[in-house]
Amino acid sequence: MPDHGSDNAPPAAVLAIDGGNSKTDVALVAEDGTRLASVRGPGASHEDFGLGEALRRLGDIVRQAADEAGIANQAAPIARHTSACLAGADLPEEEAQLTEAIQKQGWSLTSAVANDTFAVLRAGLTPGPGERPWGIAVTCGAGINCVGVAPDGRTTRFLAFGALTGDWGGGLGLGTQVMWHAARDEDGRGEPTALRAAVAAFFKRPSVYDVSVAFHRGELVEEDLIRLTWVLFATAEQTGDKIALSLIERQAEEVCAMAVTAIRRLDLDRAPNIPVVLGGGVLEARNPLLTSAIARRLTEAVPGAVARVVDSTPVTGAALLGLDFLHEAEQTYALLLSPDSRRRSAGRRRTR
Repeated sequence: MPDHGSDNAPPAAVLAIDGGNSKTDVALVAEDGTRLASVRGPGASHEDFGLGEALRRLGDIVRQAADEAGIANQAAPIARHTSACLAGADLPEEEAQLTEAIQKQGWSLTSAVANDTFAVLRAGLTPGPGERPWGIAVTCGAGINCVGVAPDGRTTRFLAFGALTGDWGGGLGLGTQVMWHAARDEDGRGEPTALRAAVAAFFKRPSVYDVSVAFHRGELVEEDLIRLTWVLFATAEQTGDKIALSLIERQAEEVCAMAVTAIRRLDLDRAPNIPVVLGGGVLEARNPLLTSAIARRLTEAVPGAVARVVDSTPVTGAALLGLDFLHEAEQTYALLLSPDSRRRSAGRRRTR
């Protein structure tokens, strides 16, 4: 293990990366948690650009962070450890492949890649001294996902490939449902809903028909569909519309289904004070109807579950995961060098 107090040690303790589809946040962090640099760049998803182009884009952002931190020698590692939490790292084997690819970039001495939901989980936890960070996280941004970590380190997760794997909701799902109900009201197939007028007004179009045609022609895009989440929240709060309220209740049900399932998989359903971290744009909006419905359902299913909306950025979570890794490595290293460990090793050699 390198001596991080020596002159040859990398300048930063952790290179933290939060890689989403539309943006990438990179931070360099000192061992005491001081942020040495923080840079936001464009998306660098391997799913969107391919692995080679994604690494090139990511490298540009890492170099900007190194420049901001005043690290001149970029041929050498700039950090002891890279902690990268990436969208699209959905399977353990994908995490392993991406870890290998990032390690080859030479940015740090060691590297680890995890799904970006783990960053949200760590960002929302405040473990006590000597306590391993553990809990459940549900992210609800464009899509929905959930991961869990038990106190003993066991993990659980979902595929989260959308409707294909049983998921419902997130910004895209909610936006689609808003359009579905608004369109069916307007063309006569569905129940009346205040969402019909709200959708047309939001996009400044004469009718939902015109909004639908605008999506069809590409004049409105996926990001616009996600923005309909805020139309849903406003309509439910201002009008008490039955359909809008039902969509919010359904989203709360799905969030809780994931969280409760993760809790039970990890045999934590009888534990007290189970942290359930809520992240992603839909949940971080802190809509009172949605958050109260989630809290109510969670308490009914698992009385020990405590929901909290994350108030730190995912890149902070990635940095904390990196510092956790280094701290654990140092503890292991110290144990190996302890007198008791050396005596046990010597004893084993004498008995051979």
